[in-house]
Amino acid sequence: MDYPKLLQELKSGTYRPLYFLHGKESYFIDAISSYIEQNALSESEQAFNQTVIYGKEADHKAVVDAARRYPMMASRQVVILKEAQEMRGLSDLLSYVQQPTETTVLVICYKHKKYNKFNTKFGKALKKQAVVMESKPLYDNQVPGWISNYLKGKKMTITPKAAELIAENLGTDLGKIANELEKLSLNLPAGVQVDDAAVEEHIGISKDYNIFELQKAIGLRDGVKAMRIVNYFAANPKKGALVPTIAALYNYFSKVYLFHAAKNLPETELLSTLQLRSKFFLKEYRAAARNYPRSKTEQVIALLQEYDLKSKGVGYRGTGKPESELTKELVWRIMH
Repeated sequence: MDYPKLLQELKSGTYRPLYFLHGKESYFIDAISSYIEQNALSESEQAFNQTVIYGKEADHKAVVDAARRYPMMASRQVVILKEAQEMRGLSDLLSYVQQPTETTVLVICYKHKKYNKFNTKFGKALKKQAVVMESKPLYDNQVPGWISNYLKGKKMTITPKAAELIAENLGTDLGKIANELEKLSLNLPAGVQVDDAAVEEHIGISKDYNIFELQKAIGLRDGVKAMRIVNYFAANPKKGALVPTIAALYNYFSKVYLFHAAKNLPETELLSTLQLRSKFFLKEYRAAARNYPRSKTEQVIALLQEYDLKSKGVGYRGTGKPESELTKELVWRIMH
């Protein structure tokens, strides 16, 4: 079962005896276990009928003993096994998994990695008896949409540019992003539209000096603005490290290259091909494609690959240049 479907089922009031939540993205696992922890029992029932166990501190017997108990003055009890990936003898829960107690909701949280042993006895028993949810990380291009949906749940909207700005700077760590979005919901009234100025004020991401603005300046061949941003990165190394800058520019020019091949498609198909959420960004890619013909775009992509190797010291150990100088050199060569 995937995250949206499982959350919808829980919100409808349906709870199963056994859940196995696993995967690399911790956010969805935490969100489901937290929802069950906060909503499966009333506040008065939780004191006697809710148990949280940490895998590193307990063995399978402690988990089974807790799960086999009967609820007190309630129709069910909840047992949450957190950090199950650190538990020794997790598969020793086999006998319980094969026959879970109907009055217990046991939630097993196996975080930071995918569980790859579903072909074992224990894994097959999980697939048969448990609700299994794999929590997969989002792709880079899915994060702005996730940000928009998250804020929609807070009765707020966000401009495409602001969503891209947050995604570019915070990456795909949804827990980290959610924490920053909570700042917006606490500081801004419901119904407001979040723009890049609000992101700068409340999250601390500059609306003028970021990789998003750098790639736009390069795409529009605005050399003055591009060098102003590069100089800002040089003075603030954590804001614009070379490796993520190269990765972002590679992604950008890969889309410019794709635009050349797909530019005659209808707009909706072009958006889908370039994996853009909004036609807001299409104007920028059209301009970049005019400024960087196909042959030049190919040269830029090769240049980015060259500097990626330089940044890692592969074949270029003699350069001795600091990252900031390599960034300036790279941007200058792209634009000339």
